[in-house]
Amino acid sequence: MAVEEEGLRVFQSVKIKIGEAKNIPPYPGPNRMRDCYCTVNLDQEEVFRTKIIEKSLCPFYGEDFYCEIPRSFRHLSFYIFDRDVFRRDSSIGKVAVKKEDLQRYHGKDTWFPLQHVSADSEVQGKVHIELRLSEVITDSGVVCHKLATRVMECQGLPIVNGQCDPYAAVSLLGPSRSEAKKTKVKRKTNNPQFEETFYFEVTRPLSHTKRQFDVEEEDVDKLALRVDLWNASNLKFGDEFLGGVRVPLRALGQAGVHDAWYFLQPRDNGGKPVKVDELGSLRLNIVYTEDHVFSSDHYSPLRDLLLTSANVKPVGGTVTCVPLPSQPVSASAAHILGEVCREKQEAAIPLVRLFLHYGNILPFLSAVAHAEVNRTQDPNTIFRGNSLTSKCIDETMKLAGNHYLQVTLRAMIDEICTDHKPCEIDPVKLKESENLETNRENLRQYVDRIFNMITTSGVRCPTVMCDIFFSLRESAATRFEVDQDVRYTAVSSFIFLRFFAPAILSPNLFQLRPHHPDPATSRTLTLISKTIQTLGSLAKSKSASFKETYMAAFYDYFNEQKYADAVKNFLDLISSSGRWDQKSIETPIMLKEGFMIKRAQGRKRFGMKNFKKRWFRLTNHEFTYHKTKGEGALCRIPIENILAVERLEEESFKMKNMFQVIQPERALYIQANNCVEARDWIDILTKVSQCNRKRLSTYHPSAYLNGHWLCCKMAADTEPGCTPCTGGLPANIQLDVDGDREAERIYSLFSTYMNKLVNMQEACGSRSVYDGPEQEEYSSFLIDDPRETYKTLRVIISSVQTLEQQHTKYKRDVFRKTKIGSQEHPIGDKSFQCYIHQQSESSTYSI
Repeated sequence: MAVEEEGLRVFQSVKIKIGEAKNIPPYPGPNRMRDCYCTVNLDQEEVFRTKIIEKSLCPFYGEDFYCEIPRSFRHLSFYIFDRDVFRRDSSIGKVAVKKEDLQRYHGKDTWFPLQHVSADSEVQGKVHIELRLSEVITDSGVVCHKLATRVMECQGLPIVNGQCDPYAAVSLLGPSRSEAKKTKVKRKTNNPQFEETFYFEVTRPLSHTKRQFDVEEEDVDKLALRVDLWNASNLKFGDEFLGGVRVPLRALGQAGVHDAWYFLQPRDNGGKPVKVDELGSLRLNIVYTEDHVFSSDHYSPLRDLLLTSANVKPVGGTVTCVPLPSQPVSASAAHILGEVCREKQEAAIPLVRLFLHYGNILPFLSAVAHAEVNRTQDPNTIFRGNSLTSKCIDETMKLAGNHYLQVTLRAMIDEICTDHKPCEIDPVKLKESENLETNRENLRQYVDRIFNMITTSGVRCPTVMCDIFFSLRESAATRFEVDQDVRYTAVSSFIFLRFFAPAILSPNLFQLRPHHPDPATSRTLTLISKTIQTLGSLAKSKSASFKETYMAAFYDYFNEQKYADAVKNFLDLISSSGRWDQKSIETPIMLKEGFMIKRAQGRKRFGMKNFKKRWFRLTNHEFTYHKTKGEGALCRIPIENILAVERLEEESFKMKNMFQVIQPERALYIQANNCVEARDWIDILTKVSQCNRKRLSTYHPSAYLNGHWLCCKMAADTEPGCTPCTGGLPANIQLDVDGDREAERIYSLFSTYMNKLVNMQEACGSRSVYDGPEQEEYSSFLIDDPRETYKTLRVIISSVQTLEQQHTKYKRDVFRKTKIGSQEHPIGDKSFQCYIHQQSESSTYSI
C-alpha cells in the first residue's frame, strides 16, 4: 500500500524468515516439553502465525512470510506462544524490533533474546495534547500561574481482549503534587475524541508586580504533566494500561503554549530485567524495504534505457529472437545490472516485473537466453547455472504460473499433507513399525499420480511460459544441432527442475500450503520431488543420477521409456507456438480462503443483523461463505455480481479492518483479522472482478444504518455512491505490477553498487584502449563489446546520479517543512528524530 506525500508514494514491505527458537524454558510439570508457535505482529496486531511445533524446547519453524505493510508502525514484533492440552495459549516471550533498527539487521541471520511480555510495555498509538500556562489574579491581588491541559484525541490505540473503551488520566507530577483527573470513557473506539480540559495550579501565588510567564526555574525542572491512557474493563482485575506520555513543563517555553502529538510510551517500570537466555532466543532474517517512488517522468531516462535491453529482431519469421547487431545483450542496462549485483536474484525480480509491466518480457528473455546458449559449450550443462537468464525465467514462472501450479498440484499436495502415509524408503531411517515394500508402494502411487497430473496439464500452461519455452527450445536446437534431445532438456531444466520440483519440495513457498509441512510429510515431499525431477530430466542414465542407492533401486520400478515418452509429449505441447485462452478453462481455481467475520445481509424483512464468524472461499468463479471449513455454502456470490470491493469506514460499526463486497442489491460487510489480510482480500477480490462490465464508478464509504447512509446522509438505500471508487487493478491477477516502483528498485540497486559500475566503466575504457587480453583485475565482468558497454554505463551512471539528486532535494524540502510534534511526526518517533538529526547534519555540511 502506498502513502501519498506530495507527489511521492512511499511503499513499505517486509520479508521474514522465521528460523528456530532455542532454550525455551521447560513446562512446569511432568511433561516438560512445549507445543510452541510464533506470531508476527505490527505493533500488537498479529499478521502471521506459524504452525505449532509439538513437544520441543528448541522448535524449528523454517517458515517464510512476506507482506506489503499497509500502515505506519513502530515495532515489528515476534511472540512465542505455548498451547497446553486444553488448547489455551500462553505467551513465553517476545522479540520487538523498532522500525528505526530494522536496517541494522537487514538480510542477516540474527539470534534475538526473548524478552518478557508485559502489558506495561505493549503500547501503540498517539495522543494530541494542548497545554497553556496563564496568569490568574486572585481577589487579594496576587498572581498565580495555572496550567490548562486539553486532551484532544487519540489515534491507533490497541484493542485489548477484543474491545477498546479508552479514557485518559491526567496528573501533574512534582514535589507534593498528587492531583489526577480523568476524562469520560469513550466506548467501542480506538480513535477517541475527548476534547476535555483540566486545570492545575503550577506555582504558589507571586507578588502582583511579577506578571511575567517565567516560572521559577527550579519549579519548572521539577514539574511535568503525565497523561495515561487506560482501557476501561468490566473485569475484576481492573483497567488495562494502554500507554502514556510525560511532558516536562519547560516544553512550554517563553510563550507558555505547547500543542503537539505524542507517541504513547510504556511505563518506566514496564520492562523486567531479563538474564541472557532466561527465556531462550529466536533466529530471524528480516528484510525491510521502504521504496520512495516519484512520478513516472522521473524514471524515464533509466526506464527507457532498461527497456532497450529487449531490442531484438526475429529470425526466420519465428518468435525466436537474437540481440540487434549494433549492441550485444551483454552491453545492455539489464545485463549490466545482473553483472554488478551480488546475487542474480536481486536483479531478476525487478527486471522481470518491469518487462512484464511494459509487455517486453518475451524479447528480453529470448535475448539473454540466446546469448547464454551461444556461450554454452556442453549441451548437458545448458541452463544449469544460476545465471541472470535462469533467475529471470524462474521469477517469470512464479508470477505467470501461480494459478497453473494451484490447479495442477494443490489438491494432491493437500492430500499428502493430510493422509500422512508412510513413504520412507531409506532402510536406515525406516521405523520398526513400518514395512519397506508398503512404503515404496505408497511413494510410487504418489509419484505416479503427480507425474500424470503434470504431464496432462499442458493445455493449462500459461501462454507467456509456452512462448518462452518455444524460444529456449529453438535457440538450443540451433546451437546444438547434433544433440536431438537438447530441445527437450532446455525446457525440462526449467519446467521440472525449477518449477514443479521446488513447488513439491516446499509447497508453502509457492502458496500451495499455508505453512511448512511437518518433518515426516516434508521427507515424503522430498522423495517425490527428487523422483519427479529425475523423471522429467530425460538424463541418459537416470539411475546413476541418484547419489543414494535406495533411490536408484526405487527408480527401477518405473518403465523408463513409457515415462520418457510422456515427458516428451508434454514438453512438445508446452513449447509449441500455439496459444490457449485461459479464460476458456472451466476448472474452478481456488484463489484464497480463510475465516473472517461477516455482518448478516438482511435478506429477511425481520431478523438480527448481527456479526458471525464464517469460512470464506474465493475461486475464479464465485465468492462463498460457509459455517465452517468443508461444509456447504451458506451464500454464493458469482464473480459477475461483484460490482466493487472497497474499504468500509471504521465509524460505521466501530470496528477495524472492515471492507465491503458490493452486489446489485446490497453490500456484504466483512471484517478481516488484521490490516494485512484485509488488504490481501480487497486486492484479490478487486482483481478477480475487474473484468465485470457493470462495475461501479462510485460507492458509499460508510454503511447504510438507521434509514440513511452515514457518509452522505441520503435516505434511499438505492442512492448512487457519493465517493469515486478507488479504481481497479489489471484483470490479469498474476501480472499486477507497478512499473514506477520497479524502476525505483532498480535505481536503488544501481546506487548500491555504484562502485562496481565505475570499476566496470574503467574496465571498458581499458579494453577499448588496449586490444590485448582482458586485465585480471576486471576478469569478474562479462564484457563482449567494451565500447557499447561503456556508452550504456555512462547513461546509467548519469541517470542514477540525477535520481540521487532528486531524492536528496526531496528529503531536504521535507526537512524544511516538517514540524516535530505534528500529527504525521509525533514527539517520541525515534526513527523520525534520527532522520531529522541526519538531515540537519547534511544541511549544515552542504552549506
